[in-house]
Amino acid sequence: MDALKAGLTGRAELVVGEEHTAPRVGSGRVHVLATPVMINLIEAAALEAIERLLPAGHQSLGTVLNVRHIAATPVGMRVTASAKVMGVEGRTVRFRVEARDERELIGDGTHERVVVNVAKFDLRVQRKLKA
Repeated sequence: MDALKAGLTGRAELVVGEEHTAPRVGSGRVHVLATPVMINLIEAAALEAIERLLPAGHQSLGTVLNVRHIAATPVGMRVTASAKVMGVEGRTVRFRVEARDERELIGDGTHERVVVNVAKFDLRVQRKLKA
């Protein structure tokens, strides 16, 4: 966990295909980049910033996401998401995030991830199934 610090950055990108549009993912009727897909790309950027630095047997899980989706992106255009670590408190990592298409800012906000021990997390999930 000592390797996680403010200033780390990650990026993720995709070219918007029909499979990334609102009608295809059930979030609207207009054939532009769907908000859930933009959110997925933002989370991928956050993962890219920190996952390689986590101790063996640990992963981060998204817990808070506060984003605006402020501009539409048509099919065929490239979208790039970026995430910058703004702070680390215990197991919680806070990010500033944004997404841009080839023309403009399309989304921005904040994101938090919590680092968990995968084995312990899986045990809690299994107990939930048995409850």
